[in-house]
Amino acid sequence: MATNAEIAGRFEEFADLLEADDVEYKPRAYRRAAENIRAHPVPIADRIEDGDEAILEEIDGVGDAISAKIVEYVETGAIEELEELRAELPIDIADITRIEGVGPKTAGKLYRELGIETLDDLEEAAEANEIQEVTGFGPKTEQNIRDNLEFARQIGQRHLLGEGRPLADDVLAFLEGLEAVERCEVAGSIRRWRETIGDVDVLVGTEAGEDVIEAFVDWDSVDSEIESGPEKASVRVGEIRVDLRVVVPEEFGSALQYFTGSKDHNVSLRNYAIDREMKLNEYGAFDVSDVAETEAGQRIGERVAGETESGMYEALDLPWIPPELREDRGEIEAAERGELPELVTRDDIRGDLHSHTEWSDGNTSIEAMVEAAEGMGYEFYAVADHADGPGVVGNMGLSDTEILEQVEAVREVDAASEIEVVAGIEANVDARGEIDLSEAVIDALDVIVASPHSALDQDAETATERLITAIENPDIDVLGHPSGRLLNERSGLDFDATALGAAAAEHDTALEINSNPRRLDLWGSAVQAALEAGAPISINTDAHQPSTLEYMRWGVHTARRGWAEADDVINTWELEELRAFLH
Repeated sequence: MATNAEIAGRFEEFADLLEADDVEYKPRAYRRAAENIRAHPVPIADRIEDGDEAILEEIDGVGDAISAKIVEYVETGAIEELEELRAELPIDIADITRIEGVGPKTAGKLYRELGIETLDDLEEAAEANEIQEVTGFGPKTEQNIRDNLEFARQIGQRHLLGEGRPLADDVLAFLEGLEAVERCEVAGSIRRWRETIGDVDVLVGTEAGEDVIEAFVDWDSVDSEIESGPEKASVRVGEIRVDLRVVVPEEFGSALQYFTGSKDHNVSLRNYAIDREMKLNEYGAFDVSDVAETEAGQRIGERVAGETESGMYEALDLPWIPPELREDRGEIEAAERGELPELVTRDDIRGDLHSHTEWSDGNTSIEAMVEAAEGMGYEFYAVADHADGPGVVGNMGLSDTEILEQVEAVREVDAASEIEVVAGIEANVDARGEIDLSEAVIDALDVIVASPHSALDQDAETATERLITAIENPDIDVLGHPSGRLLNERSGLDFDATALGAAAAEHDTALEINSNPRRLDLWGSAVQAALEAGAPISINTDAHQPSTLEYMRWGVHTARRGWAEADDVINTWELEELRAFLH
């Protein structure tokens, strides 16, 4: 059964090939549809298989033509028009467009002129000095391709948020230390805290843009300069591209709003502004009520906002919308109604209910993990090592006897600790949705986190039934990393997040946001769907050593992407309320 990610991938490829074929407009529509398909919380193919094609009407950007192609793909495993396009343009489009400066249009031209289909073909043509002979190219472009071939082969996938955000923090710290920098902030998907990013986007407000760019390019951490100019520069730090843009301070707020995105949020916000005779762009918010239709330009009308980002929203009588919500999933309408959520924050978190020690596959003692949790100011902390079960890393799960021994060890640490130390386990949810723990173990434990680790190739209907079976088990307190995905490695289970949320609400089982940056499972749109169905959420780190307790940062922002408020998250509750929930 095709997953949402797989369907989205077909339309992303479709868009690239259409652009390579010089088709206008349609590529953007396909990319928008792909993004919304990927983020949709319900398994689309599963519903279509059940005859419910009406689900496609719920997806923004999916009209009749795209709907027909989705149905065709689900039913046949192929899209005839895409197959024809592949035959016409047999290009490894994803590989070739990883080259810096080579987009789909360039890839199409290189294919038509030189028959280039793969990175190997591209390398051969560059080494033979053939590319510079193509109209519109030259020696500099050819050398750029040579210089970037190896890097392109390395970065087959987007970078994890957990890799990109720490670098972004370093970039901000460097820029904030420059005297010429008045304001700076990250932008793009990294500011929206998406689970994967393409690059690190940074915006600076300054009156001395060229000085800032020169200092940025000369930063000690930079491995190589990609390009630079008077208003922007791009460098490579390790394997990650960092793009800097400088603007004058009075346009910093409007530029920050514009370059944070998402594209769909910005389009909807601009349309909202047009309906109110306003114009929004990276230069500010402009009242165009007195502007003639024949007038054109980016700065026409009376500029009423732009110095601050919040002012851009205030100009439309809207409250500031947190970046995590800017995905065009109803946030503008909620802002208009005054119903934006008061999003959970890191300071709201009182404890962690899923972590590991050296008893299973962690590398630190119970005492060391508890000490680290105390240092984070937590009020409670759960040890939840692996129980025996299929799919557990290295077959390092604990037997029932070992679990009972660990419970005693946890009780001893709890007695000597200033915080509540909770005895838990991470049980494996088998292919039928069941866990394998004895009654004695279940009675001895304070919290049971149950997670899928195997049989992750089930179809969406089976996977949903499996996970609901686990949720309905009164012994299970938290359904851990529900999909079992590993970002950039495996997609995991596809399931109906709304159905899981409804079951979780009915049976008082929390759905986990696993904060490990390789997982971030649940993810934003799935959290939103689960919360709308009434589910309680638990944000946990799945930490295997003290330093990874800091993963809570990623989980909290993922919860915010799902519109979660503090009361939705059991980790924010008072200890007595949490105890009542777990029992």
